[in-house]
This record gives sequence, structure tokens and C-alpha cells, in this order.
Amino acid sequence: MLNLIRGVRLFCSALNFAGTLKIHIRRTLLLVVAIALISACDSKAKEEALPSGSLVVALGDSLTAGAGVAPDEAWPALLASRTGWVVINGGISGDTSGGALRRLPELLEEHNPVLVLVALGGNDMLRRIPQQETIDNLGRMLAMIKAHGAKPVLLATPEPSVAGAVLQSLSAADFYRSVAGEHRVPLIEEAIADVLSDPQMKGDPLHPNRVGHAQLAQEIFDALKSIGYAG
Repeated sequence: MLNLIRGVRLFCSALNFAGTLKIHIRRTLLLVVAIALISACDSKAKEEALPSGSLVVALGDSLTAGAGVAPDEAWPALLASRTGWVVINGGISGDTSGGALRRLPELLEEHNPVLVLVALGGNDMLRRIPQQETIDNLGRMLAMIKAHGAKPVLLATPEPSVAGAVLQSLSAADFYRSVAGEHRVPLIEEAIADVLSDPQMKGDPLHPNRVGHAQLAQEIFDALKSIGYAG
């Protein structure tokens, strides 16, 4: 009789274990499916590649204008050579986000680009322009570019930092990520910071040299290829 009772208990325990195992398996499967669905929703389809001859505007300050190097050595010209696009260098040394915002409508009307690369904000930080003003100006530029029918891409400029310069580890200012997220535009976050962190790639404390511009063009090209614009 005692053996029978023990047998019944073992049988019931086995049933309970099987039921618990089934629940865990079901939960695990549901979790896997949920992760797969979330990943599918989060993954962004690549943009269409821009064909050779596409008109692109690089809107920026001295980092884009190519201060200290020849015009054909600045990253917009090198990007044009790499892609076959017609890249208009819309960089003006010393320009701020506010100045670029004021001249953007004319650039859009004159060139009617399919893509605009926005690399601004460095002079705003150097001149201690209120950060919210820079954020607002960048947002208005991105919205204006979209309204004109072009695709905007935002390039981050590193935050001025003595320690970052000494340690060769400059990093992009945090607000660029917020602006890009709010306006749902691609962000090339570390390209400029990477180049300006390396003394061998700088002609002076603030600007890339010829080698730096070549590296910057390469990193921007790689980022645009990842986004889908560059083939």
C-alpha cells in the first residue's frame, strides 16, 4: 500500500513538472516571437541609392568649406569624386546654425538637391550661443529640407573640450542625437569627432588637414552607404 501511495505521488509530481515545463516552453517561445517582432519593427529599410549625377548640398561652416586646404581637397569634393554625385559645397567659415538657416532657402531654390548634409553647430558652441537656439535652428533646417522634397542627413560636431583634445577623445555633443531622433533623420555622429581627435589629421586645433578631410570623406561615405544613399 505504501509503495502504491509513493507511486501515485511520483506520478503526480511528474505531471506537475511536465505542466510547469510546458508553461516555461510556451513563455520562452512567446518571448522569442516578441523579440523577433520588435526587431522587425525597429529595423529600418535602407534608403534608395542615389544615382551618379544626383545633386547634393553640403551645408556647413569651415569644416565643410575646407579651411586650410584646397577646394578639391575638402570632404564635399572628395565625396563627389567617390560617389559621382554633384556635391555643392555650402560651407562658409565662421557660420552658425542661425546663419545657415537664413541662407538655406536660397540654396534649396537654386540647386533643388535630392540630399542635404547638415554639418553645423560647432561655432554655436564656441560662441556660447544658447543650446536651445541651436537645437531650434537645426530642427527648422531639417523641416525645411523635407518640405522642399529633399532628404536631410545630420552630421554631429564635437563638443569643445580641452580634456577631449588632450586625450584625443572628442565626442559629439549630446543634443544632435535628440534633434535627429525628434525629426527622424539619419545622424552621422562620430565622423567629425573621430578626425578632430587625431592631431595627425588636423591643420590647426579646429580644422582637418588634407589627410583629415580624406578620412572625413571616407567616414561620411561609409555612413551614407550604411543608410543606403551611397552604393
